[in-house]
Amino acid sequence: MMQLVAVLFGYIVGSVPFGLLAGRLRGVDIRRHGSGNIGTTNALRLLGPHWAALVLLLDAGKGFAAGFFASSLFGPGDPWIAALGGLSSIAGHNWSIFLRFDGGKGAATTLGVFLFLAPEVVPVALSITILSVILTRYMSLGSVLGVATGALLILTGNYSLAVRFAAVLAALWSLWQHRDNIGRLQRGEERRIGERPRSDDEGGG
Repeated sequence: MMQLVAVLFGYIVGSVPFGLLAGRLRGVDIRRHGSGNIGTTNALRLLGPHWAALVLLLDAGKGFAAGFFASSLFGPGDPWIAALGGLSSIAGHNWSIFLRFDGGKGAATTLGVFLFLAPEVVPVALSITILSVILTRYMSLGSVLGVATGALLILTGNYSLAVRFAAVLAALWSLWQHRDNIGRLQRGEERRIGERPRSDDEGGG
């Protein structure tokens, strides 16, 4: 029962579409402009760096909060509670109940989950993301590599089975949500940061 409560709590928190809400504060429906994604990349393009930074922090924050509250309120001694709460927040972001089970791509929310479950891996994962984006200007590539790096460090580190399970599933979800981006990267069609986007989806979030 406690695990079910943690899952539901995490999913509802994760479902809050901060990118969409930020756009509405600026009078823009970011689902109808740019790439149409509700994540940080599209917020950066349409709302500017300050709003994009806010969206990034809030999306990461809901991943951290889901794990924290699930653990502190429902089961502080059970790593599965925190892991399931965190995973549910990623699922909520990707398939939000408030957006008819549509949503973002979960990179920032996954970062927040990793920050709670395995904070030691986050600086390395963030560094890989930032370096990749600087060198290539592909936000999608940076997002995938960052999540994959965090998951790999968790798998090879001294973490519980619950945390390792969460890391693997989060990485697989990231690959799935970025599958179109990966296809465009392979074809040389992915848009870089600063380039005029096509109507198709791009970027992390």
